[in-house]
Amino acid sequence: MHEATIAQLSQALQDRRVSSRELTEHFLSRIARLDADLNAFITVTQDEALSQADAADARLATSKATPLTGIPIAHKDIFCTEGVKTSCGSRMLDNFISPYDATAVARLKQAGAIMLGKTNMDEFAMGSSNETSYYGPVHNPWDRDRVPGGSSGGSAAAVAARLVCGATGTDTGGSIRQPAALTGVTGVKPTYGRVSRYGMVAFASSLDQAGTLTRTAEDAALMLQIMSGADERDSTALPEPVPDFSKALGSPWENITLGVPDNFFDDGLDSDNAKTVRDALSVFEGLGATIKDIHLENVHLSVPAYYVVAPAEASSNLSRFDGVRFGYRAEGVEDLAEFYMRTRGEGFGAEVKRRILTGTYVLSAGYYDAYYLQAQKVRQLISQDFARAFESVDLIAGPTTPTPAFGIGQKTDDPIQMYLNDIYTIGAPLAGLPALSMPCGLVGNLPVGLQLIGPHLSEDRLLKAAHYFQKETDWHTLVPPGYSN
Repeated sequence: MHEATIAQLSQALQDRRVSSRELTEHFLSRIARLDADLNAFITVTQDEALSQADAADARLATSKATPLTGIPIAHKDIFCTEGVKTSCGSRMLDNFISPYDATAVARLKQAGAIMLGKTNMDEFAMGSSNETSYYGPVHNPWDRDRVPGGSSGGSAAAVAARLVCGATGTDTGGSIRQPAALTGVTGVKPTYGRVSRYGMVAFASSLDQAGTLTRTAEDAALMLQIMSGADERDSTALPEPVPDFSKALGSPWENITLGVPDNFFDDGLDSDNAKTVRDALSVFEGLGATIKDIHLENVHLSVPAYYVVAPAEASSNLSRFDGVRFGYRAEGVEDLAEFYMRTRGEGFGAEVKRRILTGTYVLSAGYYDAYYLQAQKVRQLISQDFARAFESVDLIAGPTTPTPAFGIGQKTDDPIQMYLNDIYTIGAPLAGLPALSMPCGLVGNLPVGLQLIGPHLSEDRLLKAAHYFQKETDWHTLVPPGYSN
C-alpha cells in the first residue's frame, strides 16, 4: 500500500478496495518499525489517527467524501494542532499543547485526511539540514549518515521513506524545496498568500509560506487544492479564487519557454548536479519546450538580503516566547530580568539565538538604514529581475541545491557554508513567487532536484509542467534502499 500515490490510494478508497483504517494501521506500523533510524517524527498520534480513519470510512460510504478522505498524512511541527503538541523543534515549546488548529490543518482535517503525527524540523524553521532540532537530527533515508535538508526535513524524510502519503511543510528560504531535492520527493512552495499562515508559528512573516511534500505533482495538486484560499483570520491570505489544480494537470501540453539563469550554474554548483539538471531540461525539450538562457542581474544578492530580512523579522516574532504565558520557564530565578534571560537562553538553541541577535542588531538604532532598509531595496530589485524575466519566459528552471545531501555534522561549525545551501532557493520567497522541486536524477546514489519557478499565482502552470515531466521520467518512483518493504 505504501508504494501507491495519494491519487492511487484515493481511487482505491473510493472503490472500497481498501479501508482508511487498513491504510492507517499500515502506515502506523511502518512508522513504528522504521522511524527509529530516521527520527522523522516528534509526535505520533496513533489513537487520534485510528479514530479519524473510522470516521473517514463512514464518510466514504456516503457521497460526501473528498479525494483526500481517508488518506494518511503528517504535519510539520510548526503547524498548530488542537490537543497535540506543537513544538517547532524547540525546547521552548516542548510542553506546548495547541488549543486550536492552523487553517491548513483544519482544511485538511475537514477534507477527511488522517493526521498520523507531527514531523521533526529545524528549530523554529531556522536551518538547512534539520540538525538544529531540540529532538536531534533527522536522517536521510537514502543515506542515514547524511542530512535530509531543512527545515522541513522530517516531512521530506517521512514521504521519501513511505511512512506517510504526503506531508505539510513551510518554506521561508527553501525549507520545502531543499529537503525535497535531497530526499527525492516533490516539494511545492506556493505564491506568498496562496495558503493561509494562520496557526503556522511565524519565523519571518513576509517570507513564510505553507506548502506540500509529496511523491508526485499530481499528489501535490490534491493537497494544495484543499489548503489554498482566502482566510479572514490571515490578512496576507490572497482573496483570488483557487483554480482546479488537478484539472490543469489533465489539460493538453502547451509548448512553453523555460528560462535557465546562468546565475544558477555558477562555480558553487557541483558539476555532476549541473549535468543531471541539464539532462532533465532536455526532457522538456523533448516535450516541445523552448530552453532560453537568461540572466538575473541581482539574484546573487539574495543570500545576504535574506539573512538580514529573515533574522530581523525573526527577532521580532520570537520576542513573544518569554516563558510568561506558555512554553518553557526557567526555575529558581531571583527576579524578572533573570527569568527572561534564563528562559530565553535555555529555551532557544544556538542557531535561533544567532539569528535573534543578528536581527536585533540590524534593526537597532544606527543600523536600520544601513542593513534592513538596504536589504529591502535589494529584495525589490530581485523581484523586478524575476518580473522582467517572466516577460519572455513562462517558467524559470535550474538546480534546487548546489550539491546532493551532505554528511550530518559536516557544516554545523560553518554557518556561512550552511546558508549557501539555499543559494538557488532564496530568490523565489524574496519575490513571493511559487516554486517547486522535483527529483530529476541521482548523483552517487543520492537524489538531485530540478527547481521550477513561476510568476505569481501560477501554481497550475508549475504543477502541470512537473506532471508532464514525471510522465516522461521515473525518478519520482525510486525508493530509498531498505524502504520498499
